[in-house]
Formats: sequence, structure tokens, C-alpha cells
Amino acid sequence: MMKRADLLQAAKEAVESRGKAYAPPSGNFRRIAALWEPILGIPVEPHEVALCLAALKIARLVEADGDHPDSWIDLAGYAACGAEVTTEDDNDATS
Repeated sequence: MMKRADLLQAAKEAVESRGKAYAPPSGNFRRIAALWEPILGIPVEPHEVALCLAALKIARLVEADGDHPDSWIDLAGYAACGAEVTTEDDNDATS
């Protein structure tokens, strides 16, 4: 059984590692949103990317009866990234 503090620490490490490999969430999620827009035919915001990726992890957890620690870690990471890009979007709107 994974303790919540351990899960959150693992999510923090995963987000930091992926940020170094791919780009910080704000830039990466903006890029993903720009790629999804022509596919979906609608505007996509960076925080919506986080929501959709979180939904993907939830769907996988449902299929695995909740027994996949990596998906729980990724879900927490997407929640953190979504909150971060939403805050950045709010700051951009007020600037």
C-alpha cells in the first residue's frame, strides 16, 4: 500500500523529471493544445490538456480496478500541472 505522502513525492519527482525532458508543463501543454485543436476542431486550453490526460489515467485505473500505482502517481502529477497552468493563465490574463 502506497502512503499518500509517498505518492505525492513520487508525483513531484515525475513532474520534475518530465519537465526537464520535455519542457515545463506550461509550454508542453500549450504545444499539446495547439496540436489537438485541428484534430478536435475546437479551441483547447492548456488546463484542458491536463484534465484530458487525467481522465485517461482515471479510465486506465477503472480498467485495472484501481491497482496500478503508476497511474495514481501520474493522476496526481496531472492535477498539479493543471493547477499550475491554470494559475499561470490567470496571471497572464491580469498582466
